[in-house]
Amino acid sequence: MNRILLFVICVLAGPLSGVATQAKTPDDTLVIARQIDDILSLDPAEAYEFTGMEVVNNVYDRLMRFEAEDTSKLVGGVAESWIVSADGKVFTFKLRPNQTFQSGAPLTAEDAAFSLQRFVILNKPPSFLIGQLGLTKDNVKEMVTAVDPLTLQVKISVDYAPSLVLRLFSSLAGSVVEKKVVLEHEKDGDLGNAWLRTHSAASGPFGLVAWRPNQSITLESFAGYRLGAPGIKRVVIQHVPEPASQRLLLESGDVDIARDLTADQLVNLENNKDIVINRSLGADTWYLALNQSDARLANPKVQQAMKYLVDYDGMANSFLKNRFQVHQTFLPVGFLGAIVDNPYKLDVAKAKVLLAEAGYPNGFEISMVTYNSSPMADIAQSVQQTMAMAGIKIDIVSVEQRQALTRMRARDYQMIAVRWGPDYLDPHTNAHTFAYNRDNSDNAKEKPVAWRASWAVPDEINKLQDLAAQERDTGKREAMYKDLQQRLLKDSPFVIMFQPIFSVAQRSNVKNFVFGLNFDVTYYRRVTK
Repeated sequence: MNRILLFVICVLAGPLSGVATQAKTPDDTLVIARQIDDILSLDPAEAYEFTGMEVVNNVYDRLMRFEAEDTSKLVGGVAESWIVSADGKVFTFKLRPNQTFQSGAPLTAEDAAFSLQRFVILNKPPSFLIGQLGLTKDNVKEMVTAVDPLTLQVKISVDYAPSLVLRLFSSLAGSVVEKKVVLEHEKDGDLGNAWLRTHSAASGPFGLVAWRPNQSITLESFAGYRLGAPGIKRVVIQHVPEPASQRLLLESGDVDIARDLTADQLVNLENNKDIVINRSLGADTWYLALNQSDARLANPKVQQAMKYLVDYDGMANSFLKNRFQVHQTFLPVGFLGAIVDNPYKLDVAKAKVLLAEAGYPNGFEISMVTYNSSPMADIAQSVQQTMAMAGIKIDIVSVEQRQALTRMRARDYQMIAVRWGPDYLDPHTNAHTFAYNRDNSDNAKEKPVAWRASWAVPDEINKLQDLAAQERDTGKREAMYKDLQQRLLKDSPFVIMFQPIFSVAQRSNVKNFVFGLNFDVTYYRRVTK
C-alpha cells in the first residue's frame, strides 16, 4: 500500500523525466505516457480536444454507446431501449433502472434531460452536435423533457435519418452529468462549467481525481458502474511530449503504455519480449487548411498547386512509416461512403504552371501555424521544403496543440497544419464540418472546419450535405458521401494528407486496452495487468 501511495504522490507532484528513477507501476494502476497538452477542459459540454474527449469517454456514461466489447455496434448506454416516431421527429428513451452516479445518487431521466439542455445552453464548441437537430437555448427545455423518472423524450425539428440522430447521442452530447452536484457548483449562471473543467459528476467506469495541465490526469475506478467494476483500479495519464522519453519509460517499466512513439522507435521495440506493439487504423484526418480570407489562398489554382507540393508518399514511406497512410479525402477508411482516391502526388512542375496561371510565377511568402510536437512538426518541415521548390516560402509558427486549436477556432492564421477527429461514428460528422458552412460571418452560430477556414461553402455542396444526412436508404446515402468527397478533392481549401495507423506500445503484461477508430471509442475499463 505504501508503494502505491508513493507512486501516485510522485505522479501528481510533477512530470516524469526521461530518466527512469521510480518504482515499477503498481499492479492495480495503468500508467499511460502520451502528449496531453491539447486539453482545455474536461467538462463533457466543453471538452473538444483529442485527449479530453478520450478521458470524458471513460468518465461519463452516455445515452447511446459503441461499447468496448464491440466498437462497431451502436447500443444503448444509459438508455435501455428507445422508440422513434413514424415521422422521425420524436425519440423516447427508456433508461436502465438502478443506475447510480459515482456519488451514490440514482441516475434519472431528469439528469439526462438536464445534461442535454445544459449542452445546448452553454453553447460551447461541441454544442452544434445536437444543435443541428433544431435544439436552441430558447426551445431546448420544451424539446427535451423527463416524462417520468426513467423516460426521456427528445423532439427534433429536422429531417435527419434516425440512425444518424441516435449516433449523435453516442457523442459527447449524450454524456449524462449529475444535475444536483453540478448545480451545487454553479457560479454566475455557468451551470457548473468552471467546476466541471477539473472535476466530474459522472456515472461512468472512472471518476476524475485530478488534472494537472501539462503534467498528468488521474482517474479512479467506480465499482458501481452498470457494467461492473473496471479491471484496473487507477489510471494515470502522464504528459510526456518527447517520444524518446516515452520509449525509455516504457522499456524500464515506469509506464505501461506509450502512445506517441516514432516509426524507428516502434521498429526497434519489435524484438523486445517485454513489449507488445498493437496497430489499428485510426479515423483522424491530418490536413492543411488554407484560410480563404487570404486572396492568394482563395485562388482555386493556388489551392491545386499547393496540393501538388506535398510529398505524401515520401513522408508515408520514411518518418511516418507504419504510423500513417496517404489519404486525401475527408471521410476516413472505415466510415460509410469512404473512398480511397489519392490523385495528388508531389509534382513541382505542374504546381509551377498552376501558380503562374494564378498570377504568382515566383510564388509568395506565407505563415503556417502547427503543433510544436512530433510528428506534425516533422510534417510541417517537409511541407515547407517541398513548397519552397515552387517559390512558396513558408514561415512555420510552432505552438502547443491547445494554442493551435485556439487560433484555428478564431480563424487566426493563414495556413495551419492540424488534425481532425470524428465526433461519432457516422459520415455526417466529417461531412458537416468539411463540406458545410452556410454562414461565414464572424458571429455565425455554427463554426465547423469550413468556417474556421473562412470558406463560404457553395450552396450546391451545402444542399448535398443536407440531403445525405436525411437519406434513410443506406446505399443512396453512401453514394452521396462519395460524391461529396470527389467534389472537395477538386475544389476546396483543404490539403488532406494522411489517415493514422494507431500504434500502441505496451508492456506485455497489459491486457485488453481497447482503442477503436478514434479517441472516442478508446476504453480503459477492461484493462488488466
